[in-house]
Amino acid sequence: MDTILAIFGNMLKDSNTMFMALLIFLAAGTLAFSVMAAVRVRGAVKKRTARIMNDDERANHGRSLQYSSARALSKLIDYTTKHYSESNEENMKVLRRRLVQAGIYDPRGVAFFFIGRTALAIGLAAAVFVLLPFIRPNSSGSMFWLMVVAGGLAGYVGPSVYIDRRISARTLQHRSGFPDFMDLLVVCADSGLSMEASLERVGRELGQGYPSLSANIHLTNLEIRAGRALKDALEHFAERLALEEARAFATLINQSIDLGSSITDAMRVYSDDMRHKRLSRAEEKAYALPAKLAVPMMVCIFPVLFVVILLPVVVRLHMGGYF
Repeated sequence: MDTILAIFGNMLKDSNTMFMALLIFLAAGTLAFSVMAAVRVRGAVKKRTARIMNDDERANHGRSLQYSSARALSKLIDYTTKHYSESNEENMKVLRRRLVQAGIYDPRGVAFFFIGRTALAIGLAAAVFVLLPFIRPNSSGSMFWLMVVAGGLAGYVGPSVYIDRRISARTLQHRSGFPDFMDLLVVCADSGLSMEASLERVGRELGQGYPSLSANIHLTNLEIRAGRALKDALEHFAERLALEEARAFATLINQSIDLGSSITDAMRVYSDDMRHKRLSRAEEKAYALPAKLAVPMMVCIFPVLFVVILLPVVVRLHMGGYF
């Protein structure tokens, strides 16, 4: 402290040193203030430029054709959903259930279905109307309009046929994987896991072999996490799978919970039943195979055998080899 006071005392005694220190302080302060002001002005300019660019981009985006098309499509989807929901609510519920069973979980799927069916019917009818005169120029008037109507009906029925085929394919996958699902569920229950933890674990294990079944199990887990009761979640799981085995499984678990019996023992018995059913289906297909092969053999194999056996005889008779 004494040393610092001595230094300041010497500076006060020497006027030239004091004046030099004051000039250095003023220069350093001016330089620091200039740098801070330049940085602040540059930041403000950047913010203003970014705001202007965002406003211009938003304005151009609002005027773009893509944005207008997306907005018009969104309005069309909302109007279609509202119109068909108000006109026939029962059919809408059935259609939503079918879409979920087909693996289409988008809430706008119903609107897309109706829009696609209408567009496909009109498009196919118009295509037949335009292309049929070039393909068959001599077609009569009644036949021409019949083909146009047939094209429109094909476009109208096409989406429903597509949904039915997807449901059939997914149902076959669910039926094939449900016995494995039950076996893994019994293993998880025997190891001490709860029903919710067992479903989550089994869903991860079945992801590679049965992706559709795994997705439905994951949805069931999400419903349980969201607060839905296990009974309701299993009932919805059975509705999405569209299997009698899944409905029986949901009923079994619900009755076990209501009666207070062991869920593990009930699942073990039901898993054995599932294995027996799968073996019975395999034996049924094996027993039906000879009857199914009869027609292809008669149509494709027997004529070839007849030709191979009788052709030399016919050739020898034609050439006079036996006379």
